[in-house]
Amino acid sequence: MRSGEVELAVRERGAEQGPAVVLIHGYPDTSAVWDEVAERLAARFRVIAYDVRGAGASTTPEDPLDYGLDVLMDDLAAVLDATGADGPVHLVGHDWGSIQGWEAVTGERLAGRIASFTSISGPARQHARQWARETARTGPRGVMEVLGQARRSAYMPLLMAPRTGELLARSLPLVFERGMRALEGAEPRPGHPAPTLHRDALNGLGLYRANMGRRNPLDGEARTDVPVQLIVPTRDRYVMQNLLLSACGRASRSYVRRVPAGHWVARSHPDLVTRWITEFVDHVEGGPETPDLLRARAAGEPGREFGGRLVVVTGAGSGIGRATAVVFARAGARVVAADIDEGAAKHTADEIAAKGGEAHVYRVDVADAEGMERFADYVRATFGVPDVVVNNAGVGIGGALLDTDEEAWGHIRSVNLDGVYRGCRLFGRQMAERGEGGHLVNLASMAAFGPGAGMPAYATTKAAVLQLSECLRVELEPAGIGVTAVCPGMINTPMNRHVRFVGMDPAVAERLREQSARLFERRGYSAERVAEAIVRAVRHDRAVVPVTVEAHAGRALSRVSPGAVRALARFGRRAGERIRRRLEEEVPEDGTGRVAGSG
Repeated sequence: MRSGEVELAVRERGAEQGPAVVLIHGYPDTSAVWDEVAERLAARFRVIAYDVRGAGASTTPEDPLDYGLDVLMDDLAAVLDATGADGPVHLVGHDWGSIQGWEAVTGERLAGRIASFTSISGPARQHARQWARETARTGPRGVMEVLGQARRSAYMPLLMAPRTGELLARSLPLVFERGMRALEGAEPRPGHPAPTLHRDALNGLGLYRANMGRRNPLDGEARTDVPVQLIVPTRDRYVMQNLLLSACGRASRSYVRRVPAGHWVARSHPDLVTRWITEFVDHVEGGPETPDLLRARAAGEPGREFGGRLVVVTGAGSGIGRATAVVFARAGARVVAADIDEGAAKHTADEIAAKGGEAHVYRVDVADAEGMERFADYVRATFGVPDVVVNNAGVGIGGALLDTDEEAWGHIRSVNLDGVYRGCRLFGRQMAERGEGGHLVNLASMAAFGPGAGMPAYATTKAAVLQLSECLRVELEPAGIGVTAVCPGMINTPMNRHVRFVGMDPAVAERLREQSARLFERRGYSAERVAEAIVRAVRHDRAVVPVTVEAHAGRALSRVSPGAVRALARFGRRAGERIRRRLEEEVPEDGTGRVAGSG
């Protein structure tokens, strides 16, 4: 079909009477990039895909700059007219196709002709500008984030530059196929990369040169009343998540879907993309808003980073677990607060509910294998697969290893290590089967970085948690599941008053426990600060997160000089022995733990 001076190659598939879905490709692709998705959608919908001007089988305009968005909107209108799509269509765009889609739903040219818009890896130009300004104003971290996006977009000024752009475009065919396989997880196949890639890459330079740069002022905030679905590939090498999410709040209805994939997600995850498009179109056409769509809409609420996402926290009744549940709920997450003390977990849930959040209670002992199985099954059946699981439940045991009997050793191992293993295995399996990624957070300790004086059982289990996390991170990376080991230092939590000491008089143990708790209280590092570090770790997918200065120092020293770490452990052992002897001298023979004259 013709649009002005160019002819556009259009391909239709699927049910003639079904809702029309129009697919627009990006640079340097052709409509063939959509083949897998289009074939699947064709079972339910009338699917229309076309090669944009200068790409594939479409002809090239005489003016190499005749690629302005106003002209591209004329092309889209001509396609709708030629295919007889009189009613509103459902638009899906990727990369530059998504930028065109934003122009279609925010401008006047196609008002009333678009029923919904699914955007993949292509923000509106206005949104990108606003995001950069607003993010840079938040401070140094914001500036670094904007610079990070500038680094990812460094190819754009090169494509816009005379000669340099042509040189880069000519080199694309040499690396594109290899990059699709190695970086995107998508095998090349007939049609993609297109046999016309060399020509398409050169012609497509007009997209950048006609629409980017200072010669193209941007007006307005690009708001729309058209329902918008954002498919956000979390491994996109060219566009940061926060930039893609900048559209939230600028559409009357926004839905956010995250997928652990690269830029060409339609090639690497066609089943998932098809399911999301189908579910969204069905709803806009009058179908029910499914539970998954409800969560996606919650995720699209501006200012609620974890909106709609499900977070499971064990040991949520107090300390770091309680604080973590509260912080995630504040960010919009639905929280399952699990603890062996159901009353304590309920207190956490009530605190969250009082602040307008959503939290649910479950009593579970992480040391109980069957109980954890029931817990995981309950969460999936009742709320769905978790997006984040924080394996926080833990206990402390102090005293020499030679004084640690089988019962004490079995108890700390079953909670601190086996509980983490069960949480990772059970929920990690659910995340992998769902195929939408996720994150596992395991609470280790700075004690994992070296030999600990006076708490060998505790240090051993935490070191094992650290190693388990490192191994699992590599194992689950292909599934898009992040794994983080959080290693706090001296944190003021209620657990400090419940540490069990072996091999010593109960009264001495009580005095030692009291002194240790006071020391942590004087240190004054709160559980809330650890919770904030956990949220940042999930946000940025960190592998190991030391928390507190002493934890950072311990990790650094363990890498630089293991011998120095052992020397510090020996010093700590001698100091602990002196403290213990002093306490034994102060404790009367009746074992009351009271010192004469102390009151």
